[in-house]
Amino acid sequence: MAEAGSGNPDVLIEVCEWVGDELVGAFARLHPQLSSSPPPDAAALERIVGHPANTVLIARDGADEIVGAMILVLFPLASGLRAWIEDVVVDEAARGRGIGAALNQRAIEIARHAGARTVDLTSRPDREAANRLYARLGFNLRNTNVYRLEL
Repeated sequence: MAEAGSGNPDVLIEVCEWVGDELVGAFARLHPQLSSSPPPDAAALERIVGHPANTVLIARDGADEIVGAMILVLFPLASGLRAWIEDVVVDEAARGRGIGAALNQRAIEIARHAGARTVDLTSRPDREAANRLYARLGFNLRNTNVYRLEL
């Protein structure tokens, strides 16, 4: 895993470059705090980490434990390079310490460096703390509809 600064001395943000037992265990613990879907297993994490559009970021606390994760997706469109933040999760026991902000700031930095025109994300309205964080980081609520087709 390649190290990257976060601006927060109590958290280290890393770009994940390989999958091991520690990462699988961290996703098994963190993912249920984000979604009701089953957490990704080692094979799924290999596909996620290895996909050329994805940058998986993990956050470590002062005890070197993985306490947060997110996926930054960069993709070219006719309108320019776009970035999308997905699957942001910070361990419930570690929330309120700037870890979510550090993950997002590192993702924004990577997207900006890559030449992305925008960074988008979605967040459920009931995730009030997350929505306040995104507003503090400069994200603007868009007047749009999000549609989903279940396959």
